[in-house]
Amino acid sequence: MYSIGLDYGTESCRAALLDLQTAQVVAVVERAYPNGVITEILNGVRLKKSLVLQQPLDYLTCMQSLIRQLLEERQLEKEAIQAIGIDFTSCTALPVDAQFNPLCTDPQFQQPQAHAKLWKSHSAFMEAEHITNVLANHPHLQKYGGIISSEWLLPKLLELKNDVPEVFEACTYFMEAGDWLASKLTNRLVRSSCQAGFKGLWQKEIGFLDAATLRKIDPAFVDIYETKLSGDVMAAGNLAGNLTEEMADFLGLHTNVAVAVPIIDAHSAVVGAGLSKSNEMLIVVGTSSCHMLLSNEERHIPGVAGVVEDGIFEGLYAYEAGQVAVGDIFSYFMREQLPAYYTVEAEEQGCSVFDVLNRAAQEMSVGAHGLVALDWHNGNRTPYTNPNVSAVFVGETLQTKPYEKYRALIESTAFGTKVIVELFQQNGVAVDRILLSGGIPRKNAFLVQIYADVLQKPLIVLEETQIPALGAAILGAAAFEEIPLQNAAQKYGATKQVTFKPNAETKDVYEQLYASYKSLMELFHQHPIMNRLHELKMGGQGNG
Repeated sequence: MYSIGLDYGTESCRAALLDLQTAQVVAVVERAYPNGVITEILNGVRLKKSLVLQQPLDYLTCMQSLIRQLLEERQLEKEAIQAIGIDFTSCTALPVDAQFNPLCTDPQFQQPQAHAKLWKSHSAFMEAEHITNVLANHPHLQKYGGIISSEWLLPKLLELKNDVPEVFEACTYFMEAGDWLASKLTNRLVRSSCQAGFKGLWQKEIGFLDAATLRKIDPAFVDIYETKLSGDVMAAGNLAGNLTEEMADFLGLHTNVAVAVPIIDAHSAVVGAGLSKSNEMLIVVGTSSCHMLLSNEERHIPGVAGVVEDGIFEGLYAYEAGQVAVGDIFSYFMREQLPAYYTVEAEEQGCSVFDVLNRAAQEMSVGAHGLVALDWHNGNRTPYTNPNVSAVFVGETLQTKPYEKYRALIESTAFGTKVIVELFQQNGVAVDRILLSGGIPRKNAFLVQIYADVLQKPLIVLEETQIPALGAAILGAAAFEEIPLQNAAQKYGATKQVTFKPNAETKDVYEQLYASYKSLMELFHQHPIMNRLHELKMGGQGNG
């Protein structure tokens, strides 16, 4: 018996096949979205600045091909598959009709915003600012660090209403992509407590926003949670339903397959990591970094993107913080700023360019580069939730080497993580144990050691690949076996790990560099130059 976990990332989907007898992942397959990430033009229309879209049919195409690939490669009969679990980037959202068909599949609605808005679409920043102002004295806002993000569900829906009211009026539901897939598979309207709590402003005690507040946001929103955002909220890992006959035929499976209530992709890693205790933090380090912490108690922490009861596991509070760019920063540096001779050297040595950079950067003593950077290349998520701030690099001279800048960028992301850990600790939430998952910490020991040295804490790296996909498969197992998700996480969660211990001799210098980083944060997060540059950039759109 098997459970299939589908992990929908930014650019591709991975499927993990979990053997429910051996508790082992026996196969992982991956496919990139055929239409990729859409940032410039769609259907002949140039997109507004910071609008990032995807073709939602790609999600179904990948699901079908990956499941059929697993069945074929493992020579499995369809009856062997007992469950499907889904995790998805969030908030990635789309308008759909009453039968859960994406509105962009209707020839009448080929406008860009009839497609799926990817999580990192920041074009709803004005709507997010408006909602934040409306909620200034509302008890909901303190549960979300005092700021509503342009990445979230309500700003994206308000943007749809403001920009293309005909699409807003035509859609029956506006859905998180993970919820949409579960609904499409089962023909039952599904809203996950994870997505609803962290991105849709739902709280277990008080539900959604009240009608009076919604009216202040926009008169068209007064009953929005009974109409376009309607649906019972269910905890992740519960049974959403079984495959419809149509979807079973589409996937090559049977109708008894249990489909689990989905979860956010980073939060799925908490499940895959086997965490279930209070005061444990998992940092998923990828293109961005997401910091999830479990706790027995609720605290309202300024700058932390949310605290949600039942946000991951029923009975525990889940906190989410994050850095909007980490791996993206390194990729950008390698692609746009690294001299070609590093590639030549890597080819001559038969290694990767990262290996060349790591060796050179590792030979330096801490602070010898004389550099400090702000890791705001794609804005800031924690603690400021501001997509309009940008990166800062201080200390560069004509003698600065590329590997020195590379090391300073790694350190900047480590400093950003330390800011988050300190936020929790300063607000009475202990961080007793920190685990890292993702391809970057598995492959780059040099980076992990810098993180350990900056934090002055032991860091545990999970060595299993595809932890979120494993978490999604565990969701399916919990739904099929009808057991609490915590129990399923302990039963099937990852076990292979390695610990990095901090070097005490680096502590003093890193504290000085960290103090410089924080000084830059405080100076620039509200500095007029940031807004001025952003306004000039937005005003110059399309001017050549």
